[in-house]
Amino acid sequence: MGLLFVETLPGPKVFKCKLCKVDSASQDEIVSKDFQGRVNVCLGPNEDRHLLSGLHTVNDVHCSSCQQILGWRYEKAYEESQKYKEGKYILEKAKVMKVG
Repeated sequence: MGLLFVETLPGPKVFKCKLCKVDSASQDEIVSKDFQGRVNVCLGPNEDRHLLSGLHTVNDVHCSSCQQILGWRYEKAYEESQKYKEGKYILEKAKVMKVG
């Protein structure tokens, strides 16, 4: 499962849900150095998960149309070095596609 790191993906400007093709995020609205972006999604409930970078409270990110899970949003980081992730989104490469 790959993660979407926007700074490595030059080219088309819109990310769509691979399943239903609804626009999910605009590359122009994502600032990779700050991991900020505005997305067209629904968020699931808070859930504690042990990720590679430690324990985080996250919300699954669902497509607003078909409810496919596209990634997650960091709600809370428990380690001080990971606090910069709070409020930021991760989109999985396998769940989204780029179009121009």
